[in-house]
Amino acid sequence: MLRSGIEHIDAVLFTHSHKDHIAGLDDIRAFNFFSKKSIPIYANEETSEALKRDFYYAFSELKYPGIPEINLHTINEEPFHVGDLTFHPFNVRHMNMNVTAYRIENFTYITDANAIGEQAKRVVNGTDVLVLNALRKEKHLSHFNLDEAIEMATMLNARQTYFTHVSHQMGLHDEVSEELPKGMFFAYDGLQLQL
Repeated sequence: MLRSGIEHIDAVLFTHSHKDHIAGLDDIRAFNFFSKKSIPIYANEETSEALKRDFYYAFSELKYPGIPEINLHTINEEPFHVGDLTFHPFNVRHMNMNVTAYRIENFTYITDANAIGEQAKRVVNGTDVLVLNALRKEKHLSHFNLDEAIEMATMLNARQTYFTHVSHQMGLHDEVSEELPKGMFFAYDGLQLQL
């Protein structure tokens, strides 16, 4: 984010406790430095416990200089607000694990999923912009593959879909992009969306 020139963030939202989704928390220190204040973070109960365990020093009573300054909010599926935006968290399945997805106005973010229940589909249906995981072309036990992600995005009536959490097994970006239906794209580092 610093490479993209972002110097301010209002909050950090976590989806689940897997290390590849929480390990960057320590880097929030740069944003503490710029804003001169703590930053609210939001996570479900399981993820909150993982954060407290893995980043124990950020939650200790004795605060050393330079540690991440955060304010943890443990969430469920009740809507919450950050600034003027309303966030609607909802659960999707990542094999046997609940992963928190978010709908923010007409933007929906879903990562690390291989199943979306009927109630969650109703939350997402008709979103303008959907970000959805598509790990690779071959089947996977805990992630949507590309065909499944395309089918899900079509079913959810998203106007635009950006596939994320894509592995090197997908193939070359430019080549595979040509195979995508209209309105579907691969996300990439530095992508900025205007909503």
